Amino acid sequence: MLTITERVQGEGASDDRLVLPFDQRQKSRLRVRLESGDEAALTVERGAVLRGGDRLRAADGRIVLVVAANEPVTLVTAHDHCDLMRAAYHLGNRHIPLQIGIGWILLEQDHVLEHMLEGLGVQLRHEQAPFEPEAGAYGGGHRHHGEEDHGHDHGDGRHHHD
Repeated sequence: MLTITERVQGEGASDDRLVLPFDQRQKSRLRVRLESGDEAALTVERGAVLRGGDRLRAADGRIVLVVAANEPVTLVTAHDHCDLMRAAYHLGNRHIPLQIGIGWILLEQDHVLEHMLEGLGVQLRHEQAPFEPEAGAYGGGHRHHGEEDHGHDHGDGRHHHD
């Protein structure tokens, strides 16, 4: 079985792809299947989170591109910015992983949290999309791209990161 242990800095070509949802990109040890069908043992530093766009080097020298898989998420928007900030505050108090953009919040689907959010007057929409939450204040931050790079239009002028 192929082993993958090393991160590669910078951008460049890749030889294979590894498509994973967020919960699997948080694990330091994982048995995975690359897009080519090859099985691999993924071993990264404990506490590290793989992000879409990260590049890894396999033991055989090939470069593997990490791709954030589409997964069930809830898009939170609001007509009033204060309502959206209030929602972010309450979710943050619960230490919920959030992806944040201008005018929207994205979180993993959870009916209990959605019920709370509905009570705060925000709008919710279920989607299948890549989930790239903030790394947190001490986690090196979330890599942001320009708004024009977000690539996923919600039909109301709001975009989130693909």
